[in-house]
Amino acid sequence: MILTAIAIIFILGYLAIALEHPLKVNKSASALFLGTVLWLVWFKGSGNVHQVSEQLFESFGGLAQILFFLMGAMTIVAIIDANDGFSVITSRIKTSNVKVLLWIIAWLSFFLSAVLDNLTTTIVMMTLTRKLISDTKSRLYMAGVIVIAANAGGAWSPIGDVTTTMLWIGGQISALGIVKSLILPSIVCLLLPVIVFTFFISGEISHSSSQSSKDAPSSFEKSTLFIAGIGGLLMVPVIKTVFHVPPYIAMLFILGVLWTVVELLARRHESIPNRLNIHHVIKDVDTPSVLFFAGILLAVGVLEATGQLEALAKILENILGDVRIITIIIGFLSAVVDNVPLVAATMGMYDLKSFPHDHLMWEFIAYCAGTGGSMLVIGSAAGVAAMGIDRNLSFGWYLKRIAPLALLGYLAGAGIYLLMNMKGNWSMVGG
Repeated sequence: MILTAIAIIFILGYLAIALEHPLKVNKSASALFLGTVLWLVWFKGSGNVHQVSEQLFESFGGLAQILFFLMGAMTIVAIIDANDGFSVITSRIKTSNVKVLLWIIAWLSFFLSAVLDNLTTTIVMMTLTRKLISDTKSRLYMAGVIVIAANAGGAWSPIGDVTTTMLWIGGQISALGIVKSLILPSIVCLLLPVIVFTFFISGEISHSSSQSSKDAPSSFEKSTLFIAGIGGLLMVPVIKTVFHVPPYIAMLFILGVLWTVVELLARRHESIPNRLNIHHVIKDVDTPSVLFFAGILLAVGVLEATGQLEALAKILENILGDVRIITIIIGFLSAVVDNVPLVAATMGMYDLKSFPHDHLMWEFIAYCAGTGGSMLVIGSAAGVAAMGIDRNLSFGWYLKRIAPLALLGYLAGAGIYLLMNMKGNWSMVGG
């Protein structure tokens, strides 16, 4: 009874998020209400407060890591943006043709996501797009492309999408193996939507103009903060790998370094301008989007704690049997439910004895879970971040304009992977 109530509340909460504009209730409020209500219900109905407290503590530990990572990345980007650091790139993009810019943004996001991660990439590229494009319609289409590209780019890299990283650290896949196996399907996943987009958008872009003031940053300050900020973001996966620390530790370390650089630059001014005042810059960090993300993860944490995600995975196994179909469906589920607990549940269902290191199933899981989230704007960290940065990007608009093309790319990439491994061994060892 209690599990049924939790499932119903979860569905109603997601509907409230999806219907943000008709209901005129901010999605962050709905997400926080959903996440906390589910935990209240679980605490009251579980019959074991001590056990639920441990589950909440474990769930919040993972939540806190993601939130600190997100806040660190958003603050770094805000510092660069406040000092017009992105003009180092935007000033070199001369085209005003929306189609040409579409391809530039798509491939930049794709490859940057493989080096950083899809969340940080989305934050950086969305900020760049806001600097480049003033037309709302064009900017929203670019946001959709960024989400698809960031998720596709992160899937084939062991340090890109968090689920691919989980499988890499868990020993299910190898770094070189996943790159070789998923690079082509991931490219196809991006390529098809972008090709279709070129037929729907046209015209010239009216570039956003930079505001000038007496406290405008010098070329030295722009370049210094851009190099320190973006270079630092690129160092996050390196620090994580070399020192074996969680990603948020590396991100906060880079933020500390950049903050120090800002303080040193501020000494060059008699009166410190707002753009070099971190206390002022932090005000521009979009706190509601962080709280929205917190609410979503809290809600998913309850589904994981109650075992409903794992139960769903086992039902799929019993009904369908074929791991290829199951994996494709997991990709669809990742558009609704966070892909991290879905992959965690899959890793719990199948051990390395059943599906050994670098088995086709693990590689396909990395692709489907990584790219499936693009089908809904709330299905991935990239989509959530994009919604937070551009308030005009709504669930409904994305569902109508972007979701069909994201679905096309997802299925095309999956088809390419299955064709590449048509003669491969998909069966369970000993099964």
